[in-house]
Amino acid sequence: MSSLPLFPPIEPYRTEMLSVSDGHSLYIEQCGNPEGSPAVVLHGGPGGGCLPDHRRLFDPSRFRIVLFDQRGAGRSLPLGKVYANTTDRLVGDLETIRRHLEVEQWLVLGGSWGSTLALVYATTYPEHCHALILRGVWLARPQDLHWKWTSAQMVHPMLWREFVNHVPIDQREDLIGAYHKHLFDPDPAVHIPAARAWHRFEMRRTTLIPKMEAESDIEACSPHILALCRIEAHYFLNRAFLGKESLIDRAASLSGVPGAIIHGRYDMLCPVEAAEVLSAAWPRAQLTVVPDAGHSTFEPGIQAELVAAISRMRDQGIWH
Repeated sequence: MSSLPLFPPIEPYRTEMLSVSDGHSLYIEQCGNPEGSPAVVLHGGPGGGCLPDHRRLFDPSRFRIVLFDQRGAGRSLPLGKVYANTTDRLVGDLETIRRHLEVEQWLVLGGSWGSTLALVYATTYPEHCHALILRGVWLARPQDLHWKWTSAQMVHPMLWREFVNHVPIDQREDLIGAYHKHLFDPDPAVHIPAARAWHRFEMRRTTLIPKMEAESDIEACSPHILALCRIEAHYFLNRAFLGKESLIDRAASLSGVPGAIIHGRYDMLCPVEAAEVLSAAWPRAQLTVVPDAGHSTFEPGIQAELVAAISRMRDQGIWH
């Protein structure tokens, strides 16, 4: 496993708000070398927003790094809005950004939900993808949703009981539906405790060893955390708006796109089986299973493999 560190912190050389359809405006930033090889980061969640450390996965002397917050997420406006917020519209937004920035082809990096969105985008517009790098693959299959909210009790029974106990007994047959109802209730006395419980259940499972230092942030339940939880519930209730065709079925259109799949062996949000299934359907993708990592981008082994994969893809040739 590579031991490459993250690159030093950098600031954007340009930020802007871009109006897209349906009253949404997206926050976009560009970092690194304006003449470098274009790369775009698709954050997780859905609804999570990009982080400053996402910039540090790329060599700033060689890449034109594009980060943006998806509809309703992060610094995009209106915060937490789920109206006209679907996977197809996010794919359309990505194409709008590409044309706006006058990029012909770029490297697409996505983690967790970002891997899902990257796969939908790349199978729709393979001609605009130089390569894909996916971390913590999530395929949005029925079994993936079941694992995320129900089967997880097999590994984290105490965390799961705490999550389930927030919902009245007569609503527990449909946990996502029940939480969706609570999260969108206009009463803060209802939606804030629901957001705390939802976010806590996810965050405690993101790393190999659960981290508790962010508990104060969860208890505060900032507007961004509430927006994240609402957008996630909106997408999960609607099975990510993917319709009947599976992402594995769509993977055949990636035959001309090279890729890297990086997955933690002990990922408790997105089990590694999904990465192996995708790898089998996409021969041009190199699968790396990090033996001592969970789900987070910033587990040491995950970030090292991401940095190495980005460098490797860049060295395969310059694209425009």
